[in-house]
Amino acid sequence: MARIETMAALDALYGPVAEAATAKVADRVTPEYRTLIEAAPFAALATVGPEGLDCSPRGDLAGFVRIADARTLMLPDRRGNNRIDSLRNILRDPRVALMFLIPGWGNALRVNGRAHLEDDPDLLASFAVEGKAPRCIVVIAVGEIYFQCARAVIRAGLWDPARHVDPRSLPTPGRILAAMSENRVGGETYDRDWAGRAAATMW
Repeated sequence: MARIETMAALDALYGPVAEAATAKVADRVTPEYRTLIEAAPFAALATVGPEGLDCSPRGDLAGFVRIADARTLMLPDRRGNNRIDSLRNILRDPRVALMFLIPGWGNALRVNGRAHLEDDPDLLASFAVEGKAPRCIVVIAVGEIYFQCARAVIRAGLWDPARHVDPRSLPTPGRILAAMSENRVGGETYDRDWAGRAAATMW
């Protein structure tokens, strides 16, 4: 096995880029890309900071990422585990990336840009769900936006029910926590109480 260490070697291995891979790239939210963002209930948010990279799942009601204008997106920061790794990174390095997924749609939508955080009370209130507002908003200046072809989703069978994994065959969060903490946290009680805890703290 040889290690690839130069751009020339990499380019020689993969060859030229097809026009379809570059023509789809825009520096703003086009009408077509607006439709996709408004349909998406899930996105992965990638950030970078001094400690390294972070990728955080973000799920909400479809269209939860607001299009403020053609070059600005707003992502509400909903309830989570309070690690706030992504937010800490944004304060120190504004570079971010989003990857949207729409259940049943084979492609993905990607956005690269720069972000900052806002906590204006009126803005937060405008994102409230069931009377609960997020604690801050991630405001993203779009640098580039484009769709990713469906090959990865097709290979994964992501939306194919026949390929879905039985969750009973996987370790539960409670089991993982118990193993990692020498039973200080987690366990069967954690798993049993999770549904009620999630319902009470969803927003």
